[in-house]
Amino acid sequence: MMSLSKEQQNIRVTEIALLGAFALFLSTIEMVIPRPLPYMRIGLANLSVMLGLAMLSTREYFLLVLLKILGQGIIHGTLFSYVFLFSLGGSSVSALGMLLLYRCLGRQLSFIGISVSGAFLSNLMQITLARLILFGRSAWLIAPPFLAVGLVTSVILGLFAQQFSIRSRWLAAKTGGAG
Repeated sequence: MMSLSKEQQNIRVTEIALLGAFALFLSTIEMVIPRPLPYMRIGLANLSVMLGLAMLSTREYFLLVLLKILGQGIIHGTLFSYVFLFSLGGSSVSALGMLLLYRCLGRQLSFIGISVSGAFLSNLMQITLARLILFGRSAWLIAPPFLAVGLVTSVILGLFAQQFSIRSRWLAAKTGGAG
């Protein structure tokens, strides 16, 4: 953001705030949807993170992810709990994986592939943390259904993100048509 004018910087900050607010809105909506498995969210808030891949610099992208993680911890009341650690670990590894895939493969991989990869990394990290922090070896018993539900929900979210990226004039304007 150093080489941008003050007005451009303000626009970028506004875009990050908008995506962050969108993530928290979707996270709040997700709270009323029944969870497919205990502790599992379907990841609606990741829609804004995936859109951020196309719009934001790496630094701005990780700021968005941090806003999402902290905001969800505050909204859900989990900021000082082990649940927050699971969210922090899962969201961080997922965001990093999705960013690397997007930057390396670009248009060769759809938002569906990015979403599935992000969900897999997040779920794998959360299962690992559950094994280390809470359940020991028995955490691996929940892995198959956890990963299966994650696959289904991430495909649906990826399909939505893909369609949005194709049809959104707003995203096209923000990315120069590179949705």
